[in-house]
Amino acid sequence: MAQTSEFAVELRDVVKTFKTPEGTLLNAVDHVTMQIKHGEFFSMLGSSGCGKTTSLRMVAGFEWPTGGEVYIEGKAQGHIPPFQRPVNTVFQNYALFQHMTIYQNVAFGLEMEKAPVNEIKARVGRVLDMVQLQGMERRYPKQLSGGQQQRVALARALVKMPNVLLLDEPLGALDLKLRKEMQLELKAIQQKVGITFIYVTHDQEEALTMSDRIAVMSKGRVLQVGAPVEIYERPNCKFVADFIGTSNFLDGTVKAIEGDKAEVFVPVLNAEVKGLVSANVSVGDGVAISVRPEKIRLAEKSVLSQNCFEGRIVNSVYIGSDTHLIVDVNGLQMKVWEQNKISSLDPRAYYTIGQSVWLTLFPENTLVLARD
Repeated sequence: MAQTSEFAVELRDVVKTFKTPEGTLLNAVDHVTMQIKHGEFFSMLGSSGCGKTTSLRMVAGFEWPTGGEVYIEGKAQGHIPPFQRPVNTVFQNYALFQHMTIYQNVAFGLEMEKAPVNEIKARVGRVLDMVQLQGMERRYPKQLSGGQQQRVALARALVKMPNVLLLDEPLGALDLKLRKEMQLELKAIQQKVGITFIYVTHDQEEALTMSDRIAVMSKGRVLQVGAPVEIYERPNCKFVADFIGTSNFLDGTVKAIEGDKAEVFVPVLNAEVKGLVSANVSVGDGVAISVRPEKIRLAEKSVLSQNCFEGRIVNSVYIGSDTHLIVDVNGLQMKVWEQNKISSLDPRAYYTIGQSVWLTLFPENTLVLARD
């Protein structure tokens, strides 16, 4: 398919304003700008009400922007009806026709376009094979499992060969095990067909598993766009660090900056902590230090002259691959995830409640972030 634009989809300074029941105006999408590349698996991630679904619906054409513009393949599409856009949508509730067979469901869109019968048969067969539903053409949706129905919805969208496939929390109705399986399947299908996928989810692990890039959204705004490793390892603000994964936060004041490192005085520890500084932090600023639980090192003695603090284990939960510990440091409860690298039933192999330990916050794993 010839590409007519640098981006498959672009939102330029898009605003969507709704009137609330109280009569006030609310910007559900508040000056959002995003560029989504051809063939990319791009996720919009955020909690309920962050604007991700409204943004997707404006790409689909189910909502029109109040301000700004939506471009698809370089063409302004913000006020074009959905059926005239080169996109297709997969919904959370599947929206399958219950009185039609699987074949009829998948073929429906092509029949509406009056495609030749032989072409319909070939294309339906191809996509059903792709989503591993070959041989089930005569079944009805109610005769399929939730995961199989999800595949039918995906096949129905893919058979029309859209430039862009929009997916609005499509795995939300599935149980956890099936959801994880479908995440990997969806990613594999996307790589096979090469179509741009724009995926909306509130599930951070889902976004990290499947996406080439993620836009983290809050209160109608995009806070950070980046690859999964960038979003997790280098969040640009406290909200992103808190929303993606688990973090410990320490409040403090920047005392000095040298290169990419900052010295931060943390009152609760009555000590200075050294960490990687983000670009929008200056000397004298109040900041939040973020450190992931799995990146804290526990030892029976101090191993660094700085960033080492004595504590006492107050809770320990064994969860198989890891042991989740809560360590009290000067009244501060620090979460520490210890990987269980040794297979043992010996209780001495594990940290125990009441045990004294030293926590090491390596500067390269300690992020100094602007407070939200």
